[in-house]
Amino acid sequence: MSASSTLPQPPATAEVVATLDIDLDERLNFTSDRIVLTPREIRHGERAWPLSTKLSLTHHDHAGVGTLELSDGERLLAAWRYTLGRNPAALKFEREFNRWKECLTSGKPPAEPAETKCPICQAPIPPDEEECPNCARELHTPPSTWVLLRLWRFAVPYKGMLFAGFLLTLAATAATLVPPYLTMPLMDDVLIPYQNGQPIDWAKVAWLLGGLLGAALLAWALGWARTYILALVSERIGADLRTTTYEHLLKLSLEYFGGKRTGDLMARIGSETDRINVFLSLHLLDFATDVLMIAMTAVILFSIHPWLALITLLPLPIIAWLIHIVRDKLRTGFEQIDRVWAEVTSVLADTIPGIRVVKAFAQEAREAQRFREANRHNLEVNDRLNRVWSLFAPTVGLLTEVGVLVVWVFGIWLIAKDTITVGVLTAFLAYISRFYTRLDSMSRIVSVTQKAAAGAKRIFDILDHVSSVPEPKTPAPLPPVKGGIEIDDVHFRYGNRAILRGVSLTIRPGEMIGLVGHSGSGKSTLVNLICRFYDVSEGAIRVEGVDLRNVPVAEWRRHIGLVLQEPFLFFGTIAENIAYGKPNATREEIVAAARAAHAHEFILKQPFGYDSLVGERGQSLSGGERQRISIARALLIDPKILILDEATSAVDTETEFEIQQALNNLIRGRTTIAIAHRLSTLRRADRLVVMDRGQIVEIGHHDELMEKQGHYWRLYMAQSKQLDAPPPLGAEEEAA
Repeated sequence: MSASSTLPQPPATAEVVATLDIDLDERLNFTSDRIVLTPREIRHGERAWPLSTKLSLTHHDHAGVGTLELSDGERLLAAWRYTLGRNPAALKFEREFNRWKECLTSGKPPAEPAETKCPICQAPIPPDEEECPNCARELHTPPSTWVLLRLWRFAVPYKGMLFAGFLLTLAATAATLVPPYLTMPLMDDVLIPYQNGQPIDWAKVAWLLGGLLGAALLAWALGWARTYILALVSERIGADLRTTTYEHLLKLSLEYFGGKRTGDLMARIGSETDRINVFLSLHLLDFATDVLMIAMTAVILFSIHPWLALITLLPLPIIAWLIHIVRDKLRTGFEQIDRVWAEVTSVLADTIPGIRVVKAFAQEAREAQRFREANRHNLEVNDRLNRVWSLFAPTVGLLTEVGVLVVWVFGIWLIAKDTITVGVLTAFLAYISRFYTRLDSMSRIVSVTQKAAAGAKRIFDILDHVSSVPEPKTPAPLPPVKGGIEIDDVHFRYGNRAILRGVSLTIRPGEMIGLVGHSGSGKSTLVNLICRFYDVSEGAIRVEGVDLRNVPVAEWRRHIGLVLQEPFLFFGTIAENIAYGKPNATREEIVAAARAAHAHEFILKQPFGYDSLVGERGQSLSGGERQRISIARALLIDPKILILDEATSAVDTETEFEIQQALNNLIRGRTTIAIAHRLSTLRRADRLVVMDRGQIVEIGHHDELMEKQGHYWRLYMAQSKQLDAPPPLGAEEEAA
């Protein structure tokens, strides 16, 4: 609610306590205006209304438009409209108005705003924040290498194998350090004396060469064993990580998936876990080997000649400083690369399943351009990171070459002073080559580590997310479900929108309820709350006297059969899709459900009958056929509560009649909640519940509601085309 130079400003003498920028006028045209609240009045332009106990400010929103109404208890004084992006600011303005209004009655300064808690994690939300900082950390928390330590919880079951792998790594590293040590006596006691005229001691040569061969064979055997064991462990850790992430993802509410793209989630569970797996199986092993090799080599070098060893280690602090400088840039860059790559994947996830729509509207060029832009963005981000990495790696290589050159110079000088022998220098150079090779390898592992850290952070962003539909801490036993549902003063908000406001309804066991109303009136939202896809913001929904929030989610949903407006079929056979809710169903039960849904005949016409593949998302079937399979799927589990969300909207009139005939028999003894825009399909409902703007405005039977000539009558007559220009539902209330 910041000020803008283009908006009218309050008088300089007034103490402004709140402002609200509105962007719509009375005719819903875009504009720029402002409402101002002071301790004495509420002002809009040249008009002002002194604060009094009679004034009231009410807020509601509908179809993407929010409204603030100012009244004095008898008449409407003013109404301001705005887009829903201003809704949080409008709610704050309303709260400030009520705070200052209360101080007129109490005579005390306004109380501090009540603490707002996050509906997901219950953490307090700061007054100036619109979202919970804890739940928003996925977007704002930078990646850290320390996140890799959190993978230990997945490694705990395999700690015995990890310890064995560590011992093998230690032994293999020690074995690789034996050959350079044996070169010293080979040079000083055999080769150099031979050049000075002494005979070769072949027994000593055989012993030394045998030691070199034995060390090589031992290093090979130990390296093979440790690589195999740690590869097994890393594969299992990766599999457990994927499984845990996917299982946690399935437990999250629909609210989480509403803000995510399919391609992004697929990339996290797929490519990110693969990247972590490769890091654990290969690069972490190499890193451990490098650390052991450097440490053990340094000890040997100092034991041979401390001053020469000190010269050897001179480049190490400079390389460590470079790694520290580059590490943060690499980690941040790799996380950005992951997000950009998820954009590329998301384009594919959007386009390929929707290829029929793409071709129907001839948008191939547009989708190709989308992919080209996402790919170009990915290329730009990679180029920026490669500029950093391309300078870092050669710099480390240059420092190691300079280090070897310094050792040569200092070693030759020491030999000239008769301080060391040629064999010692030869051994030093052999160890140095291994030392600097490992040092260079460690520097290259920096990029791999940061990639793994960025991937682990994105994985733990999922694992750390708390579902907005949590399982009860102390589950209440659910009595035998008869089908009765009590909806008690339910309110629900989705983001900035108030979807339901004070909905109360009692549904009797075995009753058929028809939910009607215009699009956006809250019908599907009410059904989603009954299914507990979301939790109510206020109020409660009870079944057999038990609040649904106290019942395990899966236990409750086993009693619900749901047929969605847009039927979704999985890749597989028709029989598998019908039996999705009851995998152990017999073929007789599947056929019976298909017959009840009037799907048996067209299924038999398929090439392999019930064993025919339906294709991804059921693309090989028509919309009506997919809907009837979806209905059969819901009927197979024989639920106590049947929910039909526009179940016949995707079928033709003849098919709709067949399904309706089947439903007339199936709803007996079963509580049914049906949503339909075609009001004729709900004529047999026991009660029709008419909703408008998230509230129940009428309840009754078809004939009863037609006699009232209210909301339902206008809807029905509009569908029957008996009104030339039917006003939208709620028009009379808006005019009032």
